[in-house]
Amino acid sequence: MPAIPSHVPEPSRTDPALIRNFCIIAHIDHGKSTLADRMLQLTGVVEQRQMRAQYLDRMDIERERGITIKSQAVRLPWAPSHDEGTTHILNMIDTPGHVDFTYEVSRSLAACEGTILLVDAAQGIEAQTLANLYLAMENDLTIIPVLNKIDLPAAQPEKFAEELANLVGCDPDDVLKVSAKTGLGVDALLDKVVADIPAPVGVKDAPARAMIFDSVYDSYRGVVTYVRVIDGQLNKRERIRMMSTGATHELLEIGTNSPEMLAADGLGVGEVGYLITGVKDVRQSKVGDTVTSQHKGAEEALGGYKDPRPMVFSGLYPLDGSDYPLLREALDKLQLNDAALVYEPETSAALGFGFRVGFLGLLHLDVIRERLEREFNLDLIATAPNVVYRVVMEDGSEHTVTNPSEFPEGKIDEVYEPVVRATILAPTEFIGAIMELCQTRRGTLLGMDYLSEDRVEIRYTLPLAEIVFDFFDQLKSKTRGYASLDYEPTGEQTSSLVKVDILLHGDKVDAFSAITHKDQAYAYGVRLVAKLKELIPRQAFEVPVQAAIGSRVIARETIRAIRKDVLAKCYGGDISRKRKLLEKQKEGKKRMKMVGSVEVPQEAFIAVLSSDDSAGSGKGKK
Repeated sequence: MPAIPSHVPEPSRTDPALIRNFCIIAHIDHGKSTLADRMLQLTGVVEQRQMRAQYLDRMDIERERGITIKSQAVRLPWAPSHDEGTTHILNMIDTPGHVDFTYEVSRSLAACEGTILLVDAAQGIEAQTLANLYLAMENDLTIIPVLNKIDLPAAQPEKFAEELANLVGCDPDDVLKVSAKTGLGVDALLDKVVADIPAPVGVKDAPARAMIFDSVYDSYRGVVTYVRVIDGQLNKRERIRMMSTGATHELLEIGTNSPEMLAADGLGVGEVGYLITGVKDVRQSKVGDTVTSQHKGAEEALGGYKDPRPMVFSGLYPLDGSDYPLLREALDKLQLNDAALVYEPETSAALGFGFRVGFLGLLHLDVIRERLEREFNLDLIATAPNVVYRVVMEDGSEHTVTNPSEFPEGKIDEVYEPVVRATILAPTEFIGAIMELCQTRRGTLLGMDYLSEDRVEIRYTLPLAEIVFDFFDQLKSKTRGYASLDYEPTGEQTSSLVKVDILLHGDKVDAFSAITHKDQAYAYGVRLVAKLKELIPRQAFEVPVQAAIGSRVIARETIRAIRKDVLAKCYGGDISRKRKLLEKQKEGKKRMKMVGSVEVPQEAFIAVLSSDDSAGSGKGKK
């Protein structure tokens, strides 16, 4: 391996021809973070004594679960073997592999000219590998196909090199084989990055334009903004302007990540780095915005990112109502760190004030809830996740429904629900089980392709509402963990959907309402009334628990009254005396029933509304 010169050129003076911007994309658990670790060691930016596994995964949750949630940018010096006298600057971005964090990946790809497509030599191509590859192709990036984990006994490098070559459109011999764990072949990969990925193109003397691809909140320094400079250059202490908001700030610090923050005099064409302006307001730094100089700045902004569309909505409520302002502040700060998060205030009769939050999927929901609880010390209740429906009435008016309580009364013409195009990759022996599962979830088969003699790709159109609960869990159990799933929204379709109301003692309880398919409404009603019968304590009078669609009751359970032993003092004597006492008690209960309302304990709401049994299904999702 060639020695790395101790002096790395000042960031502001780096020739764009020596810069390479690339990211690593792969399916979850195929070794992206481990490969990034070896690159950090090999280029010498992290000393051996400071090194730890998954060095770029900074969050506790990332380290505990072994998944990447946030993209991380890092600057690496490298002198390739074919040109030992010259040190190139490689800006690498490590990306998440999970389907819920595709938005992070798309932002990283927009900041690069090339990408390493990493595939596990023991598992082969998975659904998310294909999705990320198509994203890279849409961005016209140079793709370097790489097989990882070739040192494993179960590795089949020849077989999967051919699969990968067919996919990318290259020769199987061009597929690099590395072991991120041992470091085998990583120096050859870095040489290939320098040789194959084009240098960034930009106009050095034009007005400065830099794209914000990420930002984080630091409690001491305020908002830290990560940018990729396209044209011109940004210098320390100059005044900058955010083009979408028009806000101007002074650049207090500018620099690069190597991988810790390293201050510099400025950033030039093609460079990736960070800006600190001391701003504490998180709304000032919007991902996808263009940064330019205030004096003689650019007129035209760069094309930003398309805003992510939330797929799943869930209500987040503080257990203690007085924590509501803290929850608002926490969501504000998290939104800066996670641009895909959207939320708006809402109130619930049962749970008080809270927020309706949009997520990209169930793992995203799970991670955000855990971060709120850990980083901001909040105790939260998350309601069961649901999707957005569009309801058209007979009079032509339209309603957007993100919460079952918003479902309109009256004559409904059509209900539209979101649908997704799901891609499932699995061994051929499980085709029957997968098709049966998709059929029961109202899926429509789009097509099937054999990637090799023992692997198949099945495409289905599925209603989003059917896959946000336990679809992934079911898929994994029916295929012994071999199937992988990826999905993308493809619009909406009309469906026979109805709102199931729960009535306690004849009164509707909005918090328990749900929107479900007509064929599944009965089963849902029976299940929920049975659950409520167990959770609601017995009252002094009999309480009917009913599930109804409109005015038609479809399921009923009765919570029996508490019976006080009024006959305790009656021993012996005439039966008519006992009957008289019981009749008197009956009259009293009847009167109570007229005026009494059922008290539902907070625990019952939490148990029925909480997404704990469903959110868990996204935890190990690949």
